[in-house]
Amino acid sequence: MSNPLLSHFETKFKATPFSKIKTKHFIPAIQQSVSIALEEIDAICNQTNTPSFENTLEPLEACGTLVERNTTLLFNLNNAETSEALQAVTQEAAPLLTKFQNDIRLNESLFERIRYVNENEDRSKLSEEQITLLEKEFKGFVRNGALLDNSSKEKLRTLDTQLAKLSLTFGEHVLSDTQDFILHIENESHLKGLPSSAIEMAKAVAEQKQKKGWVFTLDYPSYVPFMTYAEDRELRKKMSLAFGKRGFQNNPNNNLNTILEIVKLRHERATLLGYESHAAFVLEERMAKTANEVQQFLDNLTEKAKPAAKREWKALQSFAEQNLNLTELEKWDTAFVTEKVKQRELELDEQKLKPYFPLDQVLKGLFEVVHKLYDLEFKENSSIEGYHDEVRVFEVYRKGAFYALLYTDFFPRPGKRNGAWMTRFRSQKKDQRPHISIVCNFSRPTETLPSFLTFQEVTTLFHEFGHALHGMLANTTYSALSGTSVFWDFVELPSQIMENWCYQPESLALFAKHYKTQEVIPQEMVEKIKKAAHFQQGLQTLRQLSFGYLDLSFHNSKATQIKDVKAHEKVQLAPLQFTKDSDENCMSTAFSHIFQGGYAAGYYSYKWAEVLDADAFELFLENGIFHKKTATHFLEHILSQGGTAHPMTLYKRFRGKSPDPEALLRRAGLI
Repeated sequence: MSNPLLSHFETKFKATPFSKIKTKHFIPAIQQSVSIALEEIDAICNQTNTPSFENTLEPLEACGTLVERNTTLLFNLNNAETSEALQAVTQEAAPLLTKFQNDIRLNESLFERIRYVNENEDRSKLSEEQITLLEKEFKGFVRNGALLDNSSKEKLRTLDTQLAKLSLTFGEHVLSDTQDFILHIENESHLKGLPSSAIEMAKAVAEQKQKKGWVFTLDYPSYVPFMTYAEDRELRKKMSLAFGKRGFQNNPNNNLNTILEIVKLRHERATLLGYESHAAFVLEERMAKTANEVQQFLDNLTEKAKPAAKREWKALQSFAEQNLNLTELEKWDTAFVTEKVKQRELELDEQKLKPYFPLDQVLKGLFEVVHKLYDLEFKENSSIEGYHDEVRVFEVYRKGAFYALLYTDFFPRPGKRNGAWMTRFRSQKKDQRPHISIVCNFSRPTETLPSFLTFQEVTTLFHEFGHALHGMLANTTYSALSGTSVFWDFVELPSQIMENWCYQPESLALFAKHYKTQEVIPQEMVEKIKKAAHFQQGLQTLRQLSFGYLDLSFHNSKATQIKDVKAHEKVQLAPLQFTKDSDENCMSTAFSHIFQGGYAAGYYSYKWAEVLDADAFELFLENGIFHKKTATHFLEHILSQGGTAHPMTLYKRFRGKSPDPEALLRRAGLI
């Protein structure tokens, strides 16, 4: 059988030929490419020359190219375009790949060569990037069991295999529960309060499912408008409880035991490696070095945000009681009441904003923003194929030179998980430019209307594009240090700083235009948007912090004492929650960031990076949001550098000083 995954792609820019790749190709390709990579490892180990950076680290970094490409492709498709067959393949691949990683990390001969180089190489002859790679590899081997005895190494292999499979299972369960629920409405009166765009979209979904009336789902473009605008409180409750039940029902998708097993195995793995907890293991390689430092960080922000949150909640309650006859606010009321208060206090109606943010126009304006900042140009190429008909592909150039391919995938569909993320199909390294993808779940266009973004979705697009810039503008020698391969609490700086351009009149003028008249958004609305940035910052901050506390509690030294996930979650969230808890719901069972994604013991990173981005953007505000020198400095010291040096070193090179923690509080209006 001819297998396209076993050769280098002979396409323009070596783009992935998706149409030629079938599900059946993955396992044979992974098996063979792993064998090739292990032969490359043997060749490194069998050398008779004295170990050096050149003959050990260089070839090690270069080996396994096909494995990396094929597995990246598999897992990306499993997130954005999955099927039962692909999920089965992913489950089969996970232990193969875990074994492969362990075969490398636990290879004694290879480790001894790396250890020799680490102890004996003349660092004065190495570049900063080479020193970083050497230290990262040495530490990576140690942190993955290289110093363990043989029986402990075998134990580690078993743990890693189990964890890989459990993580996939967790995500599959959440996706399945998300897609299994629909709210089918046939009585038009139940649609009261909903904007026409949401109703039209629900009509289209119903037609797709061959049902009369309207269908709402748990996909964000359907769920969020319903919870925000639907006047029917009972139906809001039904939707809210369904969302909170994902992974928490008496069905095959229940994630309670999956979580307990993941927590137990992560702790076991950490202690096997000599760490007090999984959090201690993770945070050793973060800007925040210890769980205690993270705890103090969260506590400090909580102290600053809580008074504002209490005032904001009291105002919500008062409004609900006086205007909506709601004596007690439930969680299915908060988005609805918040929108009403926002409309009254700020005279800002999100639905009146949406005509100024059609997706295609916002994307075009975003391209203009990054052109002004970083000289990037985007040329759509419909002849380069995506993994779905809706995926668009852009060639990215800087000052005439090809820099990247950008894949965009914006609409929800079966087989695609909720949320938004950036990923890559091809990494950047010396003489190789990257292929970057951003995936979102925005409202689909209808027969009569384009896809409109809420303002929050505009910021989401800018956020993910910030990650994409980190990938596209990477300019390193080694892929292991390229793009988003940085400390996890630093990775959100490029994404979160991009959100700031959504609030500035000068940048809004580039993309916020009425879809019919092309009238630039009125200054009055801009001022309201800026005011809205401070709206309920206390409550929003506490919500994020509560997730940070919950994450930490699943990964500290006491994590294995958890016997009841729901009871544990209730205790952790109670201090920062204002609505009553529901016994029918559990947030943890769908907390994909920490049980499927890479945010375990790292959810605090969002807030941590907000401190960095608020401080960094103050420099842009001082000099001008399109100030070329400032943007160039950010590109040269942050976006292009990946993980070639310690994040704080890179940050100080850009900013000229350490970040000011107060910058975030100033921007949020909390001080």
